[in-house]
Amino acid sequence: MNLKNVLFFEAKHIGKPGMIREFHVKDTTPLLELFDANTPKYFHPEEKEDLKHYLENEVENYFVYTFENGLVAAGGINYKPEEHTAILSWDIVHPEFQGKGIGSELVKHRLHFIAQQRIYSRCIVRTSQLVYPFYLKHNFKLISKHPDFWAKGYDMYYMKLIFES
Repeated sequence: MNLKNVLFFEAKHIGKPGMIREFHVKDTTPLLELFDANTPKYFHPEEKEDLKHYLENEVENYFVYTFENGLVAAGGINYKPEEHTAILSWDIVHPEFQGKGIGSELVKHRLHFIAQQRIYSRCIVRTSQLVYPFYLKHNFKLISKHPDFWAKGYDMYYMKLIFES
């Protein structure tokens, strides 16, 4: 494993180091299990096919957080270079690890990864009414709301973060 693409850190309340690394195809099954653990609280069951499609066809950069040899969180980045825009995609944290700093570490890791490229002036995330307060904590601003976008009862909140020059 290329340690250049690995980040070790200790999330709050866990007290042991975890690791952020790039997604590998072998992570697909554990990632889908992670999705199932968050369904229906955060995802509609029909979204699972969208996640499978994303993993097979749309991944540009996708990172996983492992803890004690298990995958407990993941999140991706997609790009629109012609618009100088990066997009956070498919953030998932196992319910037992939510509120322990892992999601925040994944966001910080990806925002740093994006900033290092120096061509993106903004980052967007399309999330739900259930999770948007998390992104507010990371300085994303709510731009618009779209009721029942993902599925009935799952609204889409479009959020944006502008990078400082």
